[in-house]
Amino acid sequence: MSANTTTHMRREIDEIPEAAARLLDGSASALAEAGRGLRERDPQFVVTVARGSSDHAATFMKYAVELTAGLAVASVGPSIASIYGAKLRLRGSACLAVSQSGKSPDIVAMAETARAGGALTVAITNTADSPLARASDYAIDILAGPERSVAATKTFVNSAVAGLALMAHATDDQTLLKALAGLPRHFEKAIACDWMALAGALENPQSLFILGRGPSFAIASEAALKFKETCAMHAEAYSAAEVMHGPLALVGPGFPVLALAARDASEPSVAEAADGLRAKGAAAFITSDKAKAARLLPHVATGHPLTDPLPLIVSFYGFVEAFARHRGLDPDTPRNLRKVTETV
Repeated sequence: MSANTTTHMRREIDEIPEAAARLLDGSASALAEAGRGLRERDPQFVVTVARGSSDHAATFMKYAVELTAGLAVASVGPSIASIYGAKLRLRGSACLAVSQSGKSPDIVAMAETARAGGALTVAITNTADSPLARASDYAIDILAGPERSVAATKTFVNSAVAGLALMAHATDDQTLLKALAGLPRHFEKAIACDWMALAGALENPQSLFILGRGPSFAIASEAALKFKETCAMHAEAYSAAEVMHGPLALVGPGFPVLALAARDASEPSVAEAADGLRAKGAAAFITSDKAKAARLLPHVATGHPLTDPLPLIVSFYGFVEAFARHRGLDPDTPRNLRKVTETV
């Protein structure tokens, strides 16, 4: 595609700050109501239902719930309901179902099964009047606006922001709510971060590792998917702890590693992992000044450990869109993919 063409993906990345602000304002009452509903139900555990980028948002929510509410969170396979027809005993739980379109049959079926099994269900979707929204006790419209690029960007970010806001209301965490209010401003700064220093390390390799830990592992998973979708490159997300086990056998001279470190308790361990891989010859890049050998990428700190990972994915989106075009690819129309995938 022409180097001068502005892709839908690029425009939608640029819309992220406005979309996040719209969510925090326009869905404030729905988030507060759903948060109160969770607090009153006082669930003993939480399950999530999602696929693709929405599942990475759900993983981010998993860490948010576990860190704010102290509740164990498990991901439930949608096929349990849609293919196997199994009934889960979910009394005393909450179910967070995440879907951009809100109409994939397997996600809707699992949400319906969860509700029938006794769970309080919350839908997080970009389609207000969707089957998923209608199947749930509470529905949060993430208000991201139309997203034309196949690769999700602003819908992922708004889904993750909605999950954080939901838990902030459920736990009455005023500090987190204040941090969320500042995110649109931080996203503006994140868009301006230039990560093209990565490009040289990715010219020849056909695979790379993307590392995170805790909430930033969800961000790493989303980044790995975007490499596959937009750049036709294999990328694998790992915990900065897990990569030191079996995956380490793949690392050699020049092997690219992107470590997404947030300003939270995991940052020193992610920096240590990146430096360790650099010592084995990897071309390691990191979003932390705590690393001694891995190359530093510019990043935006938000001042709160739960919001801090989110500007990282915004900066990454800007890079991966540009890198796809650098490779002569159109990130809006990846091979074999379409915007809405409905599975059963």
